[in-house]
Amino acid sequence: KQGSEADRAAAEKGDEDFDLFGQTAKARVARGTARRGTPSWAKAMQEAKGQAERYAKALPTEHGWPPFLLIADIGYCIEVYADFTGTGKAYAQFPDRAGYRIMLEDLREEKVRERLAAIWTEPKSLDPSSRSAAVTREIADLLATLSKRLERKHDPETVSGFLMRVLFTMFAEDTEVLLPKDSFKALLKSHEDNLENLPRSLTALWEAMDSGEFSPALAVQVRKFNGYLFKNTDALSLDADELKVLIEAANKVWTEVEPAIFGTLLERALNSKERAKLGAHYTPRAYVERLIGPTIMEPLRADWNGVRAAAAELIGADKAKEAKALVEGFHAKLAQTRVLDPACGTGNFLYVAMARMKELEGEVLDLLVELGDDQYVAEITGHTITPENFLGIEINPRAAAIAQLVLWIGYLQWHFRVNGKDRAPPEPILKDIRTIENRDALIEYDKRELERDEHGKPLSIWDGVSFKEHPATGKLVPDETGRRELYRYIKPRTTKWPKADFIVGNPPFIGSKRIREQLGDGYFEAVRAAYPQLPGDIDFVYYWWASGAKLTGQKSARRCGLITTNTLRQATGQKVIKAALAGKPPVSIVHAIADHPWRDVETDAAVRVSMTVTESGVRDGVTMEVGSSPEAAISSVRYGRINQDLSIGVSTSAAKTLKFKRRSMFYGRETGR
Repeated sequence: KQGSEADRAAAEKGDEDFDLFGQTAKARVARGTARRGTPSWAKAMQEAKGQAERYAKALPTEHGWPPFLLIADIGYCIEVYADFTGTGKAYAQFPDRAGYRIMLEDLREEKVRERLAAIWTEPKSLDPSSRSAAVTREIADLLATLSKRLERKHDPETVSGFLMRVLFTMFAEDTEVLLPKDSFKALLKSHEDNLENLPRSLTALWEAMDSGEFSPALAVQVRKFNGYLFKNTDALSLDADELKVLIEAANKVWTEVEPAIFGTLLERALNSKERAKLGAHYTPRAYVERLIGPTIMEPLRADWNGVRAAAAELIGADKAKEAKALVEGFHAKLAQTRVLDPACGTGNFLYVAMARMKELEGEVLDLLVELGDDQYVAEITGHTITPENFLGIEINPRAAAIAQLVLWIGYLQWHFRVNGKDRAPPEPILKDIRTIENRDALIEYDKRELERDEHGKPLSIWDGVSFKEHPATGKLVPDETGRRELYRYIKPRTTKWPKADFIVGNPPFIGSKRIREQLGDGYFEAVRAAYPQLPGDIDFVYYWWASGAKLTGQKSARRCGLITTNTLRQATGQKVIKAALAGKPPVSIVHAIADHPWRDVETDAAVRVSMTVTESGVRDGVTMEVGSSPEAAISSVRYGRINQDLSIGVSTSAAKTLKFKRRSMFYGRETGR
């Protein structure tokens, strides 16, 4: 109704641009070209999505990327794709594979109509990460309160293990499939006047969940979890106030937890050294996706676009069977793709990578369904993307355990969003496979020995993670009572990372002049001995960058994308980049954001970082600049060969002193020689 007569006339022609509600749209009407529900119809819809993506890409940079693409078969259905990263590289089925296609009859549902209206009027309100962030923080606050109380009676590791079992049980209950709805809450409430027997009831429940037996505590047969999480079924005693906090946490909607930030907040809640930072900022998911996109999803989607185009040609040639085989082959390869984060923390990057890859997998499976390949889709249980595809290295044992839990919760959330409550995941629910390794990502050694002073007392330094609020400013400052012992490392050497197709992550930020201070002389000397080819004055994060670049150069990994300090483009960082670009085999930087806002995980200070993605060979790339606003919108994009200072064009860092024989200039005057 708000379009002009010219707009409506253009729309009626079936292949013209028009404007509604101030947004550019495209009407494409196929009259009688394909029967709905056939491979030809699927081909037409795939081509329409590709056309919409090209229109979005052609928009001026200052307009920004549209958050939604709508693909319509007029009078039949609307397919909704969304990308909240602002990069235009991650348009995926929205809200998920089960609900992205809105049939005409679905418009009877008020929620569907509200969603369509919000796409035009408040598109950012539909970003699921923003809606679930509040719930996630509320849960973390409750867990921190309970953890703090329990640590007065038990050691921190026992408390964190207990609470992780509790929170997964709460999540399982809210799925209404893994455990009956409200059954765990009822169990907790039934012990308000029977506190002494609560530990026995919890232990009995977890034993039944581990083995898949009848649970007297819930009076039902429970599914077999048989995972690492319930190998230990010990439960702690709670007093009345502690049980009250637990019941309040159980009343939250656990299926709405945002895994991309849950790991960070859970680590802060369960770690007494991190608890002071619970109210601090966390890295927005959109920032993480700025790196996941070019590192993982762009090459995978490029592969998919090629397969999709080839399948369309086969369909057009009445070779639907060959098209099915082609798409099946792509899916089989996708299901075997491995992603490694060699400094994974609580697994945020791995979870976002999994979410994006599951979105792509959903598109692949949908095309197979449209091609009539229902049997393949029904039998993919043994070859689909699961947490087993995502590998991590993390030196903090608690963070490693949380990362594994985050991956499983995120995976199960995805499963129920797509399949609903009618289809449970295959048993065992949690596979006893540890893809997150608790070890050092840089060095291995034969053994380590405590450093001692002249009196034989172990030497120690501030542990780098303990903070407290300053009594005057309220800001977080180092808590010197948090100490860790120093070691000497015997025969240190470079560690070997697990084999992966893609490497991505955010290694620790420690400036070159602070490595000894924060990690100790012994560790610094061990790292230098393991990496003698690297300059000695580089920031700590560059050891990860050089290792990742080497693996991509050798084609052991397809791409490596890492967050580093933004000094990467300065003199010391350029030494590392230059060596990689000129290496044998060489690598290229194919994506770079030289100056991007971030939050320092230790001090919660606003910092600036560099994002870079490397790939084997000599090839062009893209650089992006972002604004200084909290959204950090992309303000400019350039294409070409990326230099060692992360610029495109003439490399000033590669300039050399001119040789001259006769004359030189000095303060504007000629001087003879």
